[in-house]
Amino acid sequence: HVQLVESGGGSVQAGGSLILSCAATGTSTHCMAWFRQAPGKEREGVEATSGDGRTSYADSVKGRFTISQDNAKSTVYLQMNSLKPEDTAMYYCAAQETTYCIGPLNLSRYNYWGQGTQVTVS
Repeated sequence: HVQLVESGGGSVQAGGSLILSCAATGTSTHCMAWFRQAPGKEREGVEATSGDGRTSYADSVKGRFTISQDNAKSTVYLQMNSLKPEDTAMYYCAAQETTYCIGPLNLSRYNYWGQGTQVTVS
């Protein structure tokens, strides 16, 4: 049984930082990603990390967000700096049952999802 559990969300002022964590159990996947969904908007890919170390990211977070993965702990992190009000959303962790991501920011490619953690930037 695959389970993804996110943590680290919260409220922060614009310009601040947050770190999100996602602990995966029941899977040995190395393709994990963060998506987000703001009220009234579609879920969008934020950043993904693949088994070969490659990362993919949305243009909107370039230079501000960094994804990293601790394979020993089966945990993926999202370091978010210089946060903006438009970053406010529910953030979801997702995993593909593959070693190398296929369509890393395409949500339809992901097999497993966490329940989400709220990030609010004011």
